Amino acid sequence: MIRHMLLLLTAWLAPAGLAMALAIGQPIEFDNEAQKRQYDTLVRELRCTVCQSETIHESNAELAADMRRRVYDMTLAGHDADAIVEFMVQRYGDYVRYRPPLQANTWLLWASPFLLMFGGALVWWRLVVGRRGMAERPDFTEQERAVLERLHHDA
Repeated sequence: MIRHMLLLLTAWLAPAGLAMALAIGQPIEFDNEAQKRQYDTLVRELRCTVCQSETIHESNAELAADMRRRVYDMTLAGHDADAIVEFMVQRYGDYVRYRPPLQANTWLLWASPFLLMFGGALVWWRLVVGRRGMAERPDFTEQERAVLERLHHDA
């Protein structure tokens, strides 16, 4: 009796487990190792447009599961990685790429680390030069000291 219940439970849960495995990024089988490598690479390079900070491999969002399924289906159908990425970009925009290409609309994204580093170096240099200038400033002359003393006593 228990054996039959376990068999029924297994038969009932197996399809759900298969669907869940695909939904969380672990397809059950590929035709060859190259397809598995392509799939693994792509799900780690495509961004979940719902989560925004996670790849579709990491995300538990329903959209990410759909994207993983699409990558899996297209990989099994023989599409190469470039065709799959192009399909995803057409459907979701350039944002779906974790490493967007250098284009007119992404140049600031690529240049921003260098611009920030240059800006920080410029601020640092100005502070160092400003402090050095303060240290090299001469003391007050006798006339300036006399004016200061007079202002100090008048106040």
